[in-house]
Amino acid sequence: MWSVARRPRWIAALVLALGIAAAFAALGQWQLERSVASGEIVTRVTETRVPLDELAEPQIPVAAAHDGQLVSVAGTWVPGDAVILSGRLHEGEPGFWLVGHLTTVDGAGLAVALGWSAERDAVADAAAELEAAASADHGPVQIDGRYLMGEAPQETDFEAGELNSLAPATLVNLWSTLDDRGTYGGYVVAEEPIAGLTAIDAPPPPAPQEINWLNLFYAAEWVIFAGFAIFLWWRLVKDAWEAEEHEARVSAQEPGR
Repeated sequence: MWSVARRPRWIAALVLALGIAAAFAALGQWQLERSVASGEIVTRVTETRVPLDELAEPQIPVAAAHDGQLVSVAGTWVPGDAVILSGRLHEGEPGFWLVGHLTTVDGAGLAVALGWSAERDAVADAAAELEAAASADHGPVQIDGRYLMGEAPQETDFEAGELNSLAPATLVNLWSTLDDRGTYGGYVVAEEPIAGLTAIDAPPPPAPQEINWLNLFYAAEWVIFAGFAIFLWWRLVKDAWEAEEHEARVSAQEPGR
């Protein structure tokens, strides 16, 4: 069969089939891109800052639509409740976060991530400064940042080792003071880090996008057509080979030939 396929006629036919398949594949790629580009973009107004108490309530999980929202909140730091989280990445480098306990003006507890450093000692120094500011009680502070969904509690015994998960449910067990209105289910990453630390990277969440399934179906069709062009060439070559084989058998069976 492959001796038939190597004939100039069928090589030319293969080149033609490959050209057609390439054209169909390009059309499939175009339809695939359109299936995303023409999809309906769901707009999330996460970059418009709102007061936290208008967005969320204590003791209630963070709604998916509110995850990543820019917020502002006022409150006072609770002395002795600063926590250092380990294993936190910043641009691929492991390090530490400083997390403070803020009691909002309406009496709810909120975890606030105040900065990152690759050195634990630098975070410990910042925690000491936060402790001094909390003890001095200069009145409410204003925090601007991004409100994020709380992380899952770590599986290990957090009281026996280092803490590496920012889970409000876990922090409540570590904080010395319980807030009157409970604790927010999420946490805020402060835009301005505490002195001596680096701002924690908290980019806006990607906007979800719906897929145009009709264009995706067309893309699949063009891929099938591309494959069919190659199959058709193979089928024609096989038919030509089978026809020649049949003629050879008939000639061999006829007397005198």
